Amino acid sequence: MGQGTGEATGAGPAADPTGSAAGGGEAWQAPSEVEQRLYEAKSRMDWGAYLDVLAGEYLYHAASRPWLEANPGKARLTAVWRPEIQALCAAVYTTAMLPAPVEDPVFFSEDLAWYARQWQPSDPPWLAVNPGSPCEAYFPAGRAYCDLWRQHADRAPAVNADLTLRTLWRGGPRTGTVAHGLACGALLRVRNGMYWNAMACHNLGYRDAKHSLERWWSITTHEQWRETQEELLRNEMSSSVWDFAFRVRRSLHHDFGGPVPAEHWREAAERVLRRQAATTITLSPDGVTRSEGTGDAELEHQVAGVKRLIGRVTRYEARFRADGLLAEGGCVTSIAAWDYGRAPNVARMALGARLCSLEEAETAVVRAGRVSAVEYKTWEEFSAAHILGRCLHFDDEEFGSWYQDALEAHRILTTDTSSPWRTIPFRHA
Repeated sequence: MGQGTGEATGAGPAADPTGSAAGGGEAWQAPSEVEQRLYEAKSRMDWGAYLDVLAGEYLYHAASRPWLEANPGKARLTAVWRPEIQALCAAVYTTAMLPAPVEDPVFFSEDLAWYARQWQPSDPPWLAVNPGSPCEAYFPAGRAYCDLWRQHADRAPAVNADLTLRTLWRGGPRTGTVAHGLACGALLRVRNGMYWNAMACHNLGYRDAKHSLERWWSITTHEQWRETQEELLRNEMSSSVWDFAFRVRRSLHHDFGGPVPAEHWREAAERVLRRQAATTITLSPDGVTRSEGTGDAELEHQVAGVKRLIGRVTRYEARFRADGLLAEGGCVTSIAAWDYGRAPNVARMALGARLCSLEEAETAVVRAGRVSAVEYKTWEEFSAAHILGRCLHFDDEEFGSWYQDALEAHRILTTDTSSPWRTIPFRHA
């Protein structure tokens, strides 16, 4: 084997540099840039370049769902017979080549370095990449070959390490209501280097989706997912203090016809809190009853907390204006985008974890787009509000990666001509 060749075979549909499938049929449209690069490398018989592309991607392998659930933390390679080379293979797929999720089998994902390290003599003798497609290739899997895979992996940057806009050219919507809802979740998808318009989504595999939902959302059942999804779509997941402060700000904007000074916002919020605390009115079958309101100590605590929040918001907004997230004099009047922008991604994770159907996930995504368009006028307004919520939740005024990554994703989505934020209207006429 020559260095960098991998001695692969391109058995199967013949590689044609013009892009035509074997047999002179219609031109093959790769589902994404990744498969197009694989196809071009295969067409040149440049297996080193082919492996370089693979080294920068997660590779998905089908697995029995009951087996994965019974063996947490473990993975095994399943052999499949491929007639193209008349041999048993371990088949792996790039993300855009995955089928729509079904109950079983499911997929797990690993990078090329993992396959190189984990391959055992008892495993299938061949690695099949995207078998059955024009960009397929078959690599022998002996130890020397695995060492070569690892060399390519060692030279490659970490998978999904760079923020990038990734689009499915086929298999994902790019127009319409589903695409609009998915675009509302695009900030996080760009941050994670994942396809923004992948509706039939496996995420990074079945176990990763389950782990992420449980770790970040405490979701392990369909009912828990449904309840969380509803809270996000009704903007009930975020802090009630945030909601109060921004309701006061919106009222002031309405009364004064635009932004008001931060000190005015603080004073108005304090007045409302003190007025509400004076008495508590309760409606019951017995009529209207009045009771003593919030105690003095608790009231002062609430006032101080809201004032601190307003201070944080205004400092973030000053930075946003300096960095171009907000226009000069601009401000955020609703934090709902923090919930709405997370809703499409929670729906896709639930689908990857098999906690909901594709139809349920799609319905949630469409609703996310609809409520976002009611609350905001432009992608830029939506983005600033979402990033502010992210920063208030995670960043603690450090302006670290929680902010910087979101800012870079915002810049990519607002400037890249292929971005959904440039091709899909935020509000339809």
